Amino acid sequence: MSTSGLFRFPAPLTRIRTVSWGLRLWERPTLLSPGRAVTRVQMAGKKDRPALPSLEESELEEQFVKGHGPGGQATNKTSNCVVLKHMPSGIVVKCHQTRSVDQNRKLARKILQEKVDVFYNGENSLVYKEKRESEKKKQERKKRAKETLEKKKLLKELWESSKNVH
Repeated sequence: MSTSGLFRFPAPLTRIRTVSWGLRLWERPTLLSPGRAVTRVQMAGKKDRPALPSLEESELEEQFVKGHGPGGQATNKTSNCVVLKHMPSGIVVKCHQTRSVDQNRKLARKILQEKVDVFYNGENSLVYKEKRESEKKKQERKKRAKETLEKKKLLKELWESSKNVH
């Protein structure tokens, strides 16, 4: 059973759309306020940023190997570890973060997309840009913390000096 059948929407939020071949599809737009539809990316609070390069399935070689790490027999006997190879670049990704093969496949593709982006775009890749932004924010936080500490020391010295005067 699909999840769309589980939820009921009020009549004003549901529209019938007729497709060119005559089928009727139900549209259920996500609304923030009446009359304003938004995409899931906007709902999640993600920034508008360029997408990672898409991977062609014909360029990928996928294998399922036995798992490793903690979990005992449940992980060591099942072949739910995904090894994904991008043939043009030769990049190999191994993913065994969950017990589910489907989730590991999705995660492996996402990781491979990021690595291929770094391989082809280098310093201009999305991963490097995000890393630089986070380093810049970290430096700003350190600077603010240092300034606050200096202000506290100065205030403490002033307080002690005013205490000694009385």
